[in-house]
Amino acid sequence: MKRSSKPQRGQRIADQIQRDLAELIRTEVRDPRVGLVTISGVEITPDYAHAKVYFTVIGADAETAAQGLNSAAGHLHNLLFKRLRIHTVPRLTFVHDASVERGFEIDRLIDEAVGRHHK
Repeated sequence: MKRSSKPQRGQRIADQIQRDLAELIRTEVRDPRVGLVTISGVEITPDYAHAKVYFTVIGADAETAAQGLNSAAGHLHNLLFKRLRIHTVPRLTFVHDASVERGFEIDRLIDEAVGRHHK
């Protein structure tokens, strides 16, 4: 039985959207609320209608950056439509990826706990 190639195709499209958005946000988004953004991942619905774009940010509040990115989502969608050779370009929703901050906090707590035991 031949397995569907759709999951791999969806992942390839998500990866391409991630790469393209990283460049487009840097070159096309002029919103001062956005700050220095890194796209950490993209999840696409099976019908390619919607994409959750996860990001981290330096130099701006995460909520404020999300507002700026989501206000630029339509423009970014249009730019992606011109770049990607697919029938349906998903609508973009930007979501702050707090995992990096959680990781730093866990590291800090571990360092604090280890430091107490070595005194």
